[in-house]
Amino acid sequence: MAASINYVVGSLVWVEDNEEAWLDGEVVEVNGEELTVKCTTGNTGWNSHSASHSPGMALKVRDEEHVVLQSCMAVPGLQQGGCMAVVANASRVHPKDPEAPPSGVDDMTKLAYLHEPGVLNNLKCRYDINEIYTYTGNILIAVNPFQRLPHLYDSAMKEKYRGAALGELSPHPFAIADSAYRMMLQEGISQSILVSGESGAGKTESTKSLMQFLAYMGGRANAEGRTVEQQVLESNPVLEAFGNAKTVRNNNSSRFGKFVEIQFDQRGRISGAAIRTYLLERSRVCQVSDPERNYHCFYMLCAAPKEVVERFKLDSPRTFHYLNQSNCYEVDVIDDAKEYLTTRRAMDVVGISSHEQDAIFKVVAAILHLGNIEFAKESDSDSSKPKDEKSRFHLRTAAELFMCDKKALEDSLCKRVIFTRGESITKNLDPDAATVSRDALAKIVYSRLFDWLVNKINSSIGQDPDSKFLIGVLDIYGFETFKTNSFEQFCINLTNEKLQQHFNQHVFKMEQEEYTREEIDWSYIEFVDNQDVLDLIEKKPGGIIALLDEACMFPRSTHETFAEKLYQTFSNHKRFSKPKLSRTDFVISHYAGEVTYQTEFFLDKNKDYVVPEHQELLSASECAFVASLFPRSPEESAKSSKFSSIGTSFKHQLQLLLETLSATEPHYIRCVKPNNLLKPAIFENSNVLHQLRCGGVMEAIRISCAGFPTRKPFHEFINRCCILAPEIMNSSYDEVTACRKILKKVQLDGYQIGISKVFLRAGQMAELDALRNEVLGQSATKIQKQIRTYFFHRWFKQMRLSAIHIQTFCRGQVARSVFDHKKKEAACLRIQKELRRHLARKSYLELYSSAMTIERGMRSVAARSELRFRRQTRAAIKIQAAKEAGALKEAKNRLEKEVEELTSRLQLEKRMRDALEELKNQENEKLQQALEIMEKQFQETKTLLMKEREEAVKKAAEQVPIIQEVPVYNDELMSKLTVENEQLKECVSSLEKKIDETEKKHEEICKLNQESVSNNELIDKLSAENEQLQRLVSSLETKINETERKCAETSKQSEDPVFDNESINRLAVENKQLEEMVSLLEHKIDETQKKYEETSKLTEELEGVVSSLEQKIDETQKKYEETSKLSEERLKQSQEAESKMIGLKIAVHSSKELVSQAVVGGECSPVAVAALSVTCAC
Repeated sequence: MAASINYVVGSLVWVEDNEEAWLDGEVVEVNGEELTVKCTTGNTGWNSHSASHSPGMALKVRDEEHVVLQSCMAVPGLQQGGCMAVVANASRVHPKDPEAPPSGVDDMTKLAYLHEPGVLNNLKCRYDINEIYTYTGNILIAVNPFQRLPHLYDSAMKEKYRGAALGELSPHPFAIADSAYRMMLQEGISQSILVSGESGAGKTESTKSLMQFLAYMGGRANAEGRTVEQQVLESNPVLEAFGNAKTVRNNNSSRFGKFVEIQFDQRGRISGAAIRTYLLERSRVCQVSDPERNYHCFYMLCAAPKEVVERFKLDSPRTFHYLNQSNCYEVDVIDDAKEYLTTRRAMDVVGISSHEQDAIFKVVAAILHLGNIEFAKESDSDSSKPKDEKSRFHLRTAAELFMCDKKALEDSLCKRVIFTRGESITKNLDPDAATVSRDALAKIVYSRLFDWLVNKINSSIGQDPDSKFLIGVLDIYGFETFKTNSFEQFCINLTNEKLQQHFNQHVFKMEQEEYTREEIDWSYIEFVDNQDVLDLIEKKPGGIIALLDEACMFPRSTHETFAEKLYQTFSNHKRFSKPKLSRTDFVISHYAGEVTYQTEFFLDKNKDYVVPEHQELLSASECAFVASLFPRSPEESAKSSKFSSIGTSFKHQLQLLLETLSATEPHYIRCVKPNNLLKPAIFENSNVLHQLRCGGVMEAIRISCAGFPTRKPFHEFINRCCILAPEIMNSSYDEVTACRKILKKVQLDGYQIGISKVFLRAGQMAELDALRNEVLGQSATKIQKQIRTYFFHRWFKQMRLSAIHIQTFCRGQVARSVFDHKKKEAACLRIQKELRRHLARKSYLELYSSAMTIERGMRSVAARSELRFRRQTRAAIKIQAAKEAGALKEAKNRLEKEVEELTSRLQLEKRMRDALEELKNQENEKLQQALEIMEKQFQETKTLLMKEREEAVKKAAEQVPIIQEVPVYNDELMSKLTVENEQLKECVSSLEKKIDETEKKHEEICKLNQESVSNNELIDKLSAENEQLQRLVSSLETKINETERKCAETSKQSEDPVFDNESINRLAVENKQLEEMVSLLEHKIDETQKKYEETSKLTEELEGVVSSLEQKIDETQKKYEETSKLSEERLKQSQEAESKMIGLKIAVHSSKELVSQAVVGGECSPVAVAALSVTCAC
């Protein structure tokens, strides 16, 4: 952009970069015409060595663009990570639209700045969100997504775009096709859609989608058989199989140009179609560079079903010379076996019969075998022959497939016939020439086969002679420039130059229509025409093609002489130049840039003729299909031997194509390849920008920029720029007047105001944005000042109020902190107490747990010891039981007899106990009666004794000597009684000892019962103790009887005995002691009885143990039963002894009462003595 733009600090701009094409940045300093721009990312690509320079040092400068790269550290405020500072001339910087939407716009004419970085950034933004289509006016730009997006091409999408106006919906090829279809019907003008782009940009897929939509719009509903639209669509797989190949840039690259004419009737129905092809790449049949592939049909045939492969004597692609020149045999996205079947089905649809299909693939197989024929020199001459048996096999197979004579095929490859005046000379070819002849045959056969397919498809589809409308779809190569550019690139670039001229004229025409529609002046607008390049190439005479044809017609011409001729002819042409380091190359300055062409193969590739021997051989083939490829006609024979220029032929084809396009209303689709990796989600800015330039998009933008590139509707312009003229905002001006006042106030020149839009020249929108940013900056400063003042006042009031609240809060906080401190002290004391308690309890629980663990361990040890002992005892018992089985049987019999005896005795003693109980009751009653009588007698005796005592006192006073001689009591009797009492005490003490011994023995009995070892001995000991106890009781009874007897004797000796108080008291004490001993004896007897009962219970438990043992040990069952019965007998004996003890107790009790009576009465009456004797006898 040549227009000067005033940049200010803060302006957003684009700066050129070698790697990223353009970088966005912000102007941070303006120094005259130099701008310092802060860029966030990227590398400007110039040879920088910032690591070895100090901050602020200028690095290498690109003088042609006045750009200096500086270290980020050299610019104040630019020390953020990843940024860089670039110093550039203002004329080399483009403005950036700050209001551009982040997702881009669908039509780039809506961009405020229509320049390279703006277009590139808009495409990238849309590509990032999978929006691959974008308009530039009526031009559709399609960016290849390198992934399937089926939702964009389904039936619903077709119906959505049907009848929709262009621009109403989002950009899409369907919109272009629908616009062309509706214009054809409404205006009655044929249409054309030109699809261009480099290899891999998606031209073929875009063409398919266009044809699908046109078939959808013009198809016949419910049509039977093969319809025209079906044949048109199915022609694509056939042509792709034979005309497409994998290249470095594209896995399915079309190696020919194609123009499809779809004819319509007056109702818009498809009535016919025709396909024209251009410039098939013949050389690919014989020469393939790595990693590319040959045409798809060769690999499909090798992957065909087994019977097909065997019939054509094929093998893996690696075995054929025309296929193994490259190491690439398979493509990830292409299944050759599946594609073979798809191609056969498509051939059926387009009208190629099965017989013709077999013939087609037979020719393809013959070409593969033809390529495997190698030649060697004859030993005796310069002629050549097949090198070995393998070559002869492939020669024979190729002849069979071509259905021609093997010898004739060999001669056509190894010999040439030269016709002179009146004679012919046969010339032998050396191996190299024979190889060239072989490759020439393969190329011409494949070329004729491809042409036959196109003609067959056209004849099958048919053309409608009555059709007045057509829509042509052109799928042709884009502009190409490689490291090595030959004749093919020369023709392709010529095509693009002519199409670019057509495109420029169309764009210029659209611009003129836009200006006319808006009623603005456009007479001064011009655009650069490329007619001079076209004249350089195709002008006749004197053009490059004409000079090439001239060189081809001279036998001695070479590419060196041809290049020298070019240098002489065009040395002063501005579009032509000669490289400095080559003598045979030349450079043409195309619209997309300079291209260097190598002339080495120009002459060979420009020659289009058939070797007469090849023509004669194949026209004589027995296969009608092969013969039809090389028809015999005078014209053909003459043409085969005469030179024909491919360049001139191609130029005529282009002329016809352009005449057709000129008669139609063109529509353009520019396909763009986003990256060379052929992967999705990668957008290479430099690569895309190069394609936009080559595709003419930048040229179209340049044409737009030559006039008024910025076009804003009135309301958008006012909304964006009204801030520059604030007075119009408060007034009721119409839109045109408001726009004029704004533009007049900013003093812009060269603008124009149309009917609905404001048209601005290049750079004027940037000027308006700069002024707008300046006004906005000043306004922002004032607003910030007022807002800061307001916020400061509000902040001061809040701070003062906050200070009061803080003071109140602080006082409360201090009080709360004091209270909290006291609470914390109390809590600490409590926590310490609880902690000490917890620690002590924890220690105790640990000790307790340890003690319990130890106790459990000790108990478990004791239990295990007890278990071992019981197991040993059980084993010993089993052994003893086995040994003593016989002895136990005898003991059983004996114990049974004793049990019977004891049972009888127990019953007898039970009856005696009952009788004694009755007798005791009777005796108690008698004793009670006697006691009452004795009390009466005692009272009487007492009375008599008192009287007698008084009388005795009186008598004593009278007869003192007599009284002294009479003793008060019987000393001898009292001493005996005393001795007997002592003996009774000894008996009681001995009885107590016996009872203690009995208790001890009772404990021993319990232990013996627990052990169950000596039950019989325990019973014997208990019986002995009972007998001993009975003997003691008997001796006690005897002594009591003796005492009674002696008392009786004493009473007889002295009818009136007199006792002194001391003897009576002593006797009472002794009787009391005796009573205590007896009571103690009774207590001991009760305890013994209880223990004996416990012994009985233990005995019963022992019986239970014995019964369980009986269940486990059958041999010892009887023994334990006898032991149980014996224990019962001893128990009965013990009960008898107990009953005797009870009787003894009663007797002793009676004796105690009698003695008490004697003590109370002071003397022993005969009745009391008799009662005591009876009681003791009982």
